[in-house]
Amino acid sequence: EKMMFRLSLLVAALSTLISTTSAFGPSLAVGRSSFRAVSTAVAPARSAHGSKTELSMMAGPDLKGKVAFIAGVADSTGYGWAIAKALADAGATIIVGTWPPVLKIFEMGMKKGQFDEDATLSDGSKMVIEKVYPLDAVFDTPEDVPEDIKNNKRYNGLEGYTISEVAAAIEKDYGKIDILVHALANGPEVTKPLLETSRKGYLAASSASAYSFVSLVQKFGPIMNPGGSALSLTYIASEKVIPGYGGGMSSAKAQLESDTRTLAYEAGRKYEIRVNTISAGPLKSRAASAIGKEPGQKTFIEYAIDYSKANAPLAQDLYSDDVGASGLFLCSPMARTVTGVTLYVDNGLHAMGMALDSAAMAR
Repeated sequence: EKMMFRLSLLVAALSTLISTTSAFGPSLAVGRSSFRAVSTAVAPARSAHGSKTELSMMAGPDLKGKVAFIAGVADSTGYGWAIAKALADAGATIIVGTWPPVLKIFEMGMKKGQFDEDATLSDGSKMVIEKVYPLDAVFDTPEDVPEDIKNNKRYNGLEGYTISEVAAAIEKDYGKIDILVHALANGPEVTKPLLETSRKGYLAASSASAYSFVSLVQKFGPIMNPGGSALSLTYIASEKVIPGYGGGMSSAKAQLESDTRTLAYEAGRKYEIRVNTISAGPLKSRAASAIGKEPGQKTFIEYAIDYSKANAPLAQDLYSDDVGASGLFLCSPMARTVTGVTLYVDNGLHAMGMALDSAAMAR
């Protein structure tokens, strides 16, 4: 009798949970031109008898009122732009940081409408970048900037481009923000094998590609709302040998992933924010296309794309919007319990241990 009573209580409790809990799942069409991030009401489905039986999982994230800062946007071809677009489609206010040497080119392109097609959102409107801040993420404070940079013509007329200064400017303009995206990397000797990489080149890659994320979380953490999200972009070379991706960049990406886990703990406890990274597959962006470019030969990224198609479990193209959709999830409340994660968005290539197109596999 007691057992039956306890069983009845358990069934009642489960019934209450099922009928009152909200479940959210993104309704996203994959591809560069058909991305959707639409927020809809979640209504419980009903059986033929009118009783509540399950929840409809048709809601996308609603980021209206949220402010997102994406560091490292300089054109519309990279993953930073794709993540910004996905966040904008969900209603977020978008502000970006751009490397000073390409700032004028980027701003001119926006004025001329060069990025309009790539800025089209699901409702037909254009993504609005509310403000562009000059940002050189290898400098934390004004005191770190050497004289040769201050006097460089590409920095002429610019000020306030160190990480601490940009954080202060954004706090002045917007108060607190909710989303921080690190979409930048640089390795001056990336075309050199590690055996030929100088100490200066190695440390420069680490500074620009890994420590810059640590510094961003340091300086922006205090101006982020609890429940906010910090996100970076990494690459499989952090854990597997990728010939051609040199100059210490593979080491920098390994640092970035390790730092993601440590920052998830430290920033989670101190600022109540989440920290994750996306290990994205190869995309023919402007920056990636510059690696190993020789006349009459395929670039490093073209080899990487061809290899991925031949060997990944999903033999399909990877679009920037695929990474944008994953970034949207990680930056939204749907991922409120997800932190310290390296999320692979690479058609499953990371899972493979053998090259299917290897000559050794030929029969």
